[in-house]
Amino acid sequence: VQLQAFGGGLVQAGGSLRLSCAATGNIFNINVMGWYREAPGKQRELVAQINSGGRSYYGNYMEGRFTVSRDNAKNTVFLQMNSLKPEDAAVYYCYADGVAYNSDYFNFNSWGQGTLVTVSS
Repeated sequence: VQLQAFGGGLVQAGGSLRLSCAATGNIFNINVMGWYREAPGKQRELVAQINSGGRSYYGNYMEGRFTVSRDNAKNTVFLQMNSLKPEDAAVYYCYADGVAYNSDYFNFNSWGQGTLVTVSS
């Protein structure tokens, strides 16, 4: 299963960005999809995740400005980021876990390649 993230870029402080991430492959189902971020010199941290039923969970101080959503039919997760601050600048990684198949079914946990978000002050 491969994940491809889109939507990063340069934005001014106070602006918005919408990230998307699509999972492709022989997917039977996806349980959780979500986003982490990693800023230079800092540990990777959870931004938000959402399960197949639409229940979301946010990392510390993320809820309010960030909103996670998903399109189950398209195996795609979104992250709407509003009122961006310079400290939100990071590489944002999407991930997904669930069940895939080849000749048999198996659990998977996959990460996207990361998309860079830069916020100018």
